[in-house]
Amino acid sequence: MTTKKLFQARAEVAKALSHPLRLEIVDILQNKEHCVSELEEMLADASQSVISRHLSILKQAGLIKARKDGLNNYYSLRVPCVTGFFSCLDQVLEKDLEEKQKGLI
Repeated sequence: MTTKKLFQARAEVAKALSHPLRLEIVDILQNKEHCVSELEEMLADASQSVISRHLSILKQAGLIKARKDGLNNYYSLRVPCVTGFFSCLDQVLEKDLEEKQKGLI
């Protein structure tokens, strides 16, 4: 993969993670797989159709996978290492807060 294609591919994954609800879904899926109705219970402010749309975006970006069991699709992280990205983001936020409190930025 050329460098430009690699950066474009990374941008597509980052774009899929650029919505708070999708970040929350990924966070939930790091512990175990869930079907849409389970996610709907956990994400009380989101309807089934909204959750399904966000799951589709995450799946298209290669972040999650689906497994059919009867009438339900169960979603899980395709590559659990994505949660390491959250850890990195949290470190950036903590550092930013720390520097703001010290008046550095």
